[in-house]
Amino acid sequence: MGGFHSLYTHGFFRLGACVPKTGIADPAFNLAQTLALARRGDAASVGALVFPELGISGYAIDDLLLQKPLLDRVEQALDELVEASRTLFPVLIVGAPLRWRGRLYNTAVVVHAGRIVGVVPKSYLPNYREFYEARYFTPGTQVLGETITVAGRDAPFGVDLLFRSAGTLPVTFHVEICEDVWTPVPPSGFAALAGAEVLINLSASNITIGKAETRRLLCASQSARAVAAYVYSAAGPGESTTDLAWDGHAAIFEYGDRLAESERFPDEPVLITADIDLDRLRQERLRLTSFGEAIRAEADRVARFETVAFTLDQPAHDVPLARDIERYPYVPSDPSRLSEDCYEAYNIQVQGLATRLKASGTEKVVIGVSGGLDSTHALLVCVRVMDGLKLPRTNVLAYTLPGFATSPGTKANALALMASLGVTAGEIDIRPAARQMLGDMDHPFGRGEPVYDVTFENVQAGLRTDYLFRLANHHHGIVVGTGDLSELGLGWCTYGVGDQMSHYNVNASVSKTLIQHLIRFVARSGDVSAETGKILEAILATEISPELVPADATGAIQSTEAKIGPYALQDFNLFYVTRYGYVPSKIAFMALNAWGDAGRGRWPANIADRDRKAYGLAEIRRWLEVFLFRFFTISQFKRSALPNGPKISSGGSLSPRGDWRAPSDGNAHVWLAELKANVPET
Repeated sequence: MGGFHSLYTHGFFRLGACVPKTGIADPAFNLAQTLALARRGDAASVGALVFPELGISGYAIDDLLLQKPLLDRVEQALDELVEASRTLFPVLIVGAPLRWRGRLYNTAVVVHAGRIVGVVPKSYLPNYREFYEARYFTPGTQVLGETITVAGRDAPFGVDLLFRSAGTLPVTFHVEICEDVWTPVPPSGFAALAGAEVLINLSASNITIGKAETRRLLCASQSARAVAAYVYSAAGPGESTTDLAWDGHAAIFEYGDRLAESERFPDEPVLITADIDLDRLRQERLRLTSFGEAIRAEADRVARFETVAFTLDQPAHDVPLARDIERYPYVPSDPSRLSEDCYEAYNIQVQGLATRLKASGTEKVVIGVSGGLDSTHALLVCVRVMDGLKLPRTNVLAYTLPGFATSPGTKANALALMASLGVTAGEIDIRPAARQMLGDMDHPFGRGEPVYDVTFENVQAGLRTDYLFRLANHHHGIVVGTGDLSELGLGWCTYGVGDQMSHYNVNASVSKTLIQHLIRFVARSGDVSAETGKILEAILATEISPELVPADATGAIQSTEAKIGPYALQDFNLFYVTRYGYVPSKIAFMALNAWGDAGRGRWPANIADRDRKAYGLAEIRRWLEVFLFRFFTISQFKRSALPNGPKISSGGSLSPRGDWRAPSDGNAHVWLAELKANVPET
């Protein structure tokens, strides 16, 4: 079996869709084409290969389908395919016309390791416009639990077959044929409820203008509804063009996402592959209670399915992952999708705060502005809310609260931003109050000693929030929180009267990696002046720092990421722990494939050069360990008292009233043990 670096070790499964050249009524030629693609799939360690409908005989051959010489040769070709499969890794799913009990069926034949595992007849036969299948074939809708003999080999035969691997590579799939997915209730929907994770469609599907997009919609929507992978392969070059044309369309979808698609109208045989994430599908089905309810509601229909076992074991060698992974799961790499996400996120934040102000009868907000990313974006939201409510921007009471390590640059940016936006700006130096408090506590700093411990830091963080709350009382406003999702996930926030608390937090569900893109979106949206845009660019270029500890003797400032890890990696970890519940070893494997030197990770638009880094396995493992400890132990009790704030992303929030509910007194033992046991240090 493969080791840590093999995709099959981590819940991925490689699927392939094939478009061979077709010989009209020429099973020998079609067998040779099928085997050539099967060997290519074997060399690529593909777990299952899907071929077009009636690919062994050809689809558009009309009355030749009823010729005994042809049908005899089809069975001979299938026999040769079965024998050849003994030395091939993939499961092969091919299309063929087969006779049984005086009837002819349009079937999919599942072949693996020298065996016909099962045969599935087409349920629904198109017999309209250009289609005339009822002239030749019998519908398979009533074929249940039968046994068919093909070339002297007995095999299960029916429309309700689930094919399940009992080997070290567990996967369950179902097969339907072309028209079946065009019906109001495709058979694959029930198959998914019965446990099929991969839905396979062998199709011929001639091409007409606009039909390809309809296919995409059908397959994508079926994969989304069924929480499954959907593999589609249609006839291509060589099919008869007497009255029809063929584009050789093949595509692979996963839970609504298109992972791979062929170029249409190919001149040569085509094999496309995609590494689907079975864990994602399994985890989603666990979470979607409606999926389980549907299983119960359709219990009688689901009970009809028969499971056919076969043995598919992992390859002995490592199979590298060939799936592109978003380096920033909260920030899509597609520019148009990123723009849409930023538009929605920004307006969700604005709508949330506006609704809170109207509901509470409040017209003023109080916010602390540090010159960092989070408070900058929260301030932009506040200003937009005032504009929308037809209130003066001076109702935004913004304060900069410099402490012992506040840099001139961030303070200048904060003051410049407040001025350019036209809010009511104020400055309160918290150092005198901090010295008083530290002295009252008999802290060494109060005696003049340079001790910069967590107490020293949190006295400053707590005083800032304390001032903001009292200012809100004084001015009859509410405190708008600025802390983000990433900080909360890592417990990198001061609990109680600190930056963990506010009256309403517009950034509560926004990750650190998304914040910078939201600021850029606002800067370029026309909502702010050119002057403000320049200030925002300066803020974006500033290193992330809490600015609570003075610079050291070399002038190096306090670095957040040096303490808790790169936000790029920690947001990656946060997403896959909370959204999908993946085991740490899988997260590390995916991170290595996204962020390693040879990673296949996709970059979002507008990523700064300083962020275009690579991380090796040792660094990924180190920071994942930090994340697991901080998330499951430090952050949970802070999260359980989280103030209100709108959910932004389908990636989830950490609200105790929403996506994530966990005990405050939990621990990370299980996750850390799995990481230690299954992820090598180098």
